[in-house]
Amino acid sequence: GGQFNAFTSKEYTCYYAKVLDEHFPMALHLLSEMFFHSLLDEQELAKEKQVILEEIRMYEDTPDELVHELLAKAAFGAHPLGASVSGTKEALAAMQRDDLLEFMRQAYTPENTVIAIAGRIPPDVLQLVEEAFSQFSTSHEPFSTQRAPFCRQTILQPKETEQIHLCLGYPGLAIHDERIHTVSILNNIIGGSMSSRLFQRIREDHGLAYSIFSYHTAHLQEGLFAVYTGTSPEHGELVMAMIREIVEEICDEGITEEELKIAREQIKGNLVLSLESTNSRMSRLGRNELLLRRHWTVDEVLEKLNRITREDVLAVARDIFQDPPALAAVGGEASLAKLQHSFSRTMSDGGKRF
Repeated sequence: GGQFNAFTSKEYTCYYAKVLDEHFPMALHLLSEMFFHSLLDEQELAKEKQVILEEIRMYEDTPDELVHELLAKAAFGAHPLGASVSGTKEALAAMQRDDLLEFMRQAYTPENTVIAIAGRIPPDVLQLVEEAFSQFSTSHEPFSTQRAPFCRQTILQPKETEQIHLCLGYPGLAIHDERIHTVSILNNIIGGSMSSRLFQRIREDHGLAYSIFSYHTAHLQEGLFAVYTGTSPEHGELVMAMIREIVEEICDEGITEEELKIAREQIKGNLVLSLESTNSRMSRLGRNELLLRRHWTVDEVLEKLNRITREDVLAVARDIFQDPPALAAVGGEASLAKLQHSFSRTMSDGGKRF
């Protein structure tokens, strides 16, 4: 009657369980067994590799997913942040059981592990956790990490599709950056909500796209601010020009007080409402401790959001959009050629933001 699963991001893996509170000791024990005593049976590993291979193929057949993978590569190149979480078919085929065991030996250490618990917590929780996770081996040399230089590449993937799917990516902010909440407001105003400029102008006013949005991903040492849309091949150049127009307007003129108020309240509302979910609470606790090495309370975050001004948002926008973006696109060869020509022409004409 419970849930056990795991997921992987660019910088961490999460193993989690969700059960009724009376089953907490059992869930903790099972997670501990998975963490320390996974057999990694050769036959099971072969089946799981096949499952991941199908996942890779699924993404390759889904252009609105594939284009984001291509953007990461266009932005970060050969750095691990530029790689797909699923990996490549070649790397998957070459992977052996010993490779996984060695990775676990290096990565699954006390200093790399956070245990986050949310819900009705038993009074003896610390004793239970200590008993379940007392089997850590001696710590090893931490992984060496290097900043990912922003590559600003253009990657075009020909594929026969009804739409052309494109992503523009700019250098974002690292998770430790004190302006991280400011960029959340900027993202909300540009394309992170249905009231955003991208959504209102490109979808609502002109009907040029069904899906149009922006997002900001913060990593340990760098970040990525991205804009995505899917549109008819004949509209690709026009939509890209409209994205540029919106970016330039914000960098030149800033945002309005009304936009700031709406964005701030949306972000605050989403944060507070997320507290109703134990899953969300658990994820927030774990991610903050693992990546930030501290816990920001909700009140602290709300206070930071309330202090952000229009001038703060303008300064972050001018910082992020000061240079041309990386470009990734998936679509027919003819539409990709037109898009690349338009993008290159704008760049050669001295377009800073593209």
